[in-house]
Amino acid sequence: MTPREVPLGGPRAMTVRRTLPSRARSLIGAWCFLDHYGPDPVAESGGMVVPPHPHTGLQTVSWLFTGEIEHRDSAGHHAIVRPGEVNLMTAGRGISHSEVSTGATTTLHGAQLWVALPEHARDADPGFVHHAPAPVRRPGLEARVFLGALLDVVSPVPTATPLLGAELLLEPGAATTLDVDPAFEHGVLVDAGAVRVGGRDAAAHDLVYLPPGAASLDLVAGPDPVRLLLLGGPPFGEAIVMWWNFVARTHEEVVASRREWQEQVGDGSTLADGRFGVPTGEPRPPIPAPPMPQVRLRERR
Repeated sequence: MTPREVPLGGPRAMTVRRTLPSRARSLIGAWCFLDHYGPDPVAESGGMVVPPHPHTGLQTVSWLFTGEIEHRDSAGHHAIVRPGEVNLMTAGRGISHSEVSTGATTTLHGAQLWVALPEHARDADPGFVHHAPAPVRRPGLEARVFLGALLDVVSPVPTATPLLGAELLLEPGAATTLDVDPAFEHGVLVDAGAVRVGGRDAAAHDLVYLPPGAASLDLVAGPDPVRLLLLGGPPFGEAIVMWWNFVARTHEEVVASRREWQEQVGDGSTLADGRFGVPTGEPRPPIPAPPMPQVRLRERR
């Protein structure tokens, strides 16, 4: 799958490459959203400035290659997202947060991913977990496993469904075979270089989908160094309705979440307290929700 470019908004709209959801596929395991951006010179792009906005029914997974992002949320968490360190925020029944690249950031490069929460967990309390995985090295390969298990490493970050998330660096021409869970479907997002994934060629910014059934995954790097993200999980098995920043089960749930957020936004100058709370120490005015589409939101499976 190839990405489409999407502006994040603002006067100098930072552009991201979005491969999930797409017309070809809505989910890979519980992974339901994948934005890939950079490397962007902040002096030209304006960096990332995303004021307070809401989420429900999902977890955000932030992973950086270069730069730093300051995170503030309404559950009281204030953190700096740094390269090679995963930050997982659970929205659950409702949270608001802001994301702003730091003043020290000259180049911003990374990925923002969402995980759909299953029925039993989607109304859970909001939360936040940080983890800095140690690198694992094999001949021609370096990996950081931030969710799930790979290469005999198990991430301590808890997830509501089985998941895999790892950054892999391959040396030029390196070939490796990874043991993977045959119950998982997998996605390989290529950040840099060219790589053969399970017999298929992929270039930078491509997302390769691999169905369940295989107990191993073959990767062969091209003539340049390769960096990729390996994502996975068993087929989600639940239909979701996803619109703007909400993951729900019905059109009506989305309408209700939007209404409650707009009540907190008010005239747009400051964010009032309510279902989604107010991010700690965040002075920027909130982002209003866009108008609802004129058609009923469809389920994604």
